[in-house]
Amino acid sequence: MHIHILGICGTFMGGIAVIARQAGHRVTGCDANVYPPMSTQLTAAGIDLVEGYRADQLELKPDLWVVGNVVSRGNPLMEAILDCGDRYVSGPQWLAENVLPVKWVLAVAGTHGKTSTSSMLAWILEDTGRQPGFLVGGVPRNFGVSARLTDSRYFVIEADEYDTAFFDKRSKFLHYRPKTAVLNNLEFDHADIFADLAAIESQFHHFVRTIPRIGLVISNAREPALERVLGAGCWTPVERLGVPLGWRTEGEDDQRFAVSFSGGVFGEVQWDLLGEHNRMNALAAIAAARHVGIPPAQAIDALARFQNVRRRLEVRGVAGGVTVYDDFAHHPTAIATTIAGLRRKVGGGRILAVLEPCSNTMKLGVMKNQLPGSLASADRVYCYTQGLGWDAHATLSPLGTKVRCEDDLETLVAALSTEARSGDHVLVMSNGGFGGIHAKLLERLAARGGQC
Repeated sequence: MHIHILGICGTFMGGIAVIARQAGHRVTGCDANVYPPMSTQLTAAGIDLVEGYRADQLELKPDLWVVGNVVSRGNPLMEAILDCGDRYVSGPQWLAENVLPVKWVLAVAGTHGKTSTSSMLAWILEDTGRQPGFLVGGVPRNFGVSARLTDSRYFVIEADEYDTAFFDKRSKFLHYRPKTAVLNNLEFDHADIFADLAAIESQFHHFVRTIPRIGLVISNAREPALERVLGAGCWTPVERLGVPLGWRTEGEDDQRFAVSFSGGVFGEVQWDLLGEHNRMNALAAIAAARHVGIPPAQAIDALARFQNVRRRLEVRGVAGGVTVYDDFAHHPTAIATTIAGLRRKVGGGRILAVLEPCSNTMKLGVMKNQLPGSLASADRVYCYTQGLGWDAHATLSPLGTKVRCEDDLETLVAALSTEARSGDHVLVMSNGGFGGIHAKLLERLAARGGQC
C-alpha cells in the first residue's frame, strides 16, 4: 500500500512514517518545512519527501492519506483531498488499526515525563530480551530512533492528550487501547485546545474507560487531578506511586535510591539521571515492566544502563569552563523540577536559566504568573520574548535584577556570553529549536579564550 503522510516531519508523524515503512508499505510525505534531522532520518528510511502542501500532490495517487494534527481546513492539499473524496485517516487511527490490535500496548500518559518514562520502559523491555516496538516523542539514546516496529508482542507508546486531527478532536491516546497504562501526572496545559483542567481530566477519564479489567493502571497518587480521574470510575486494577503501600523510592540521592512496593524492597537504582521527577518516572517504568512479567530486580538492573532521552538536561558542550545544557522543559512545573534537579547536582554553582516560551500555551500567557516561582532558584534568568503575546518584563519583575528579557536572539547570546564565567551552568529550556542558541553560545564562549 502507498501511504502519503501530511505533516510528516513532526516527531509523532515521522514515527508513524518509519513504522509504516517497516511494515512494508511504500511511504511518502509532505510538510511545510522539510529539514534535518527529521528529513535526514526519513530519507535514510527510504521515504520520499515533498516540501509544502500543494494540491498537485494528488498526482501521487496514494492508496491512503494519513493526516497529522498540524493540518487544518484551508490547507490546499487537504482541501483537494476532501473535494475528490479520497480516503484519509489520522496518524493515531492508522496506528490503532494497523499495528496495535495484535500488541500488548503499554501506554504512558501525563502532562510531564511521558517521553522519559516511555523510553525507560522500552529500554527495560529491550534489556531483558523482549525487543519491543515503540513510538515516543523524543530520541532515546539507547536506541537512536524515536520509533520502530518489531515482531515482539509488546509495544510502548507515549500517550499524548493533545487532539488527534482537525476532523477528530478526541485526545490521541483514546485510540491506543492499552493493557498497561501509566498516569504520570496531570496539570493544566494545551490552553489552545482545552478550556480548563476539568476538560483534560475528562479526556483522561475517557482513556481510563478503554483499559480492560485484565489490565493495569499505574497512577501517581500525589496528583489530586489523577485521583479525581480514577474516582470518576475505574474498572481496572490500580497500583499507585508515591504512597506507603504503593511504589516508593527510599533515600535522598537522585542517582542512588532503593525501590519498594507494598513494604518489600526490590533493589537499588544506580544511574546518572537527576531530579525527583525522574525517580517517579523510574517507579512507573518498573511497575509497568512488572505487569508484563519482568521482575523488579531485573528492571532496576536495566535502568543502570539507561541513557536519557536527548534534550533532557543534555549537555551540549563545555567552553571556557561553562557547561551548556539543553532541556525540553516548557511548562512551569517542568521548569521548576529541571532547575531543582540541576541544583542538586551543581550545589552552589551558578545556574543561568535561559527560557524560550514557545509552546502554544506559553505564547498565550495562560501560566505566565507561575514562571517567577518556577525560575526563582536560578542565579540568573534570561527570557527570549520574540513572538510572545504578553509582557515578559512585567511578568518576571518579581525576580528583580537577576532577570533579563530580550527579543533579539543575537543580543541575548551576547549578553549570556558576557555574563557567564568558568564554573557556570547555562540551562537552556525550550520545546523548539531556539534558533540554534546552544551552538552560538558555545562558539562565543570558546572565542573568549582566556577571558573566561
